[in-house]
Amino acid sequence: MIRHRPRSRPVRTVAAAVTSVLAMITLAACGGDPPRELAGFVREPGPTVDEVALPDLSRGGDEFAMRADPGELLVVYFGFTNCPDVCPTTLADLRAALRQMDPADAARVQFAMVTVDPDRDSPVLVDYAQTFVDDARALATDDPALLRAAADPFGVSYAIETDDDGNIEVGHTSQMFVVDDRGELALTWQFGIPAADIAADLEQLLAERSA
Repeated sequence: MIRHRPRSRPVRTVAAAVTSVLAMITLAACGGDPPRELAGFVREPGPTVDEVALPDLSRGGDEFAMRADPGELLVVYFGFTNCPDVCPTTLADLRAALRQMDPADAARVQFAMVTVDPDRDSPVLVDYAQTFVDDARALATDDPALLRAAADPFGVSYAIETDDDGNIEVGHTSQMFVVDDRGELALTWQFGIPAADIAADLEQLLAERSA
């Protein structure tokens, strides 16, 4: 006796195909591709980082809190001018990213460098920071407690040590941060992120705030 098994496989295949087509139609109706995933990472909830103000040497020592102007973004970096590699590499990538962006969007991005080595950096910090970003803010304080209070909300660590030969060694967190106009940390980039990803992240964050 020949037994005929139900031919259900083609039915499932057709059903799957129909479902797939309907899904694509629905996706198109809802606006196309899903949002791009940010290259940086977001801490939820974003900590508030603007409760401590530091002297801004680029503005005559006026105090500046870590908060972007309305509708803008603030990129913050903790480093030092004698840094041989990590700092200049990171800031060069930021400079390249801003140049890749639409000029109108790039104009909505501020930059502030906070020195973790104020004893040596204060006389040269403004020129150093503005070598990478025009009109950059240069933040420095000779109060260790104030610097620590500004760094802690970002999760930044740093240390300055002097070896037996009198050489100064500075260690610091190599991340770069984005702060919004509410004084909240919006995004964190790890060291080595490509300039193209920095530019794309900033464009996306600005677009979200303009929507």
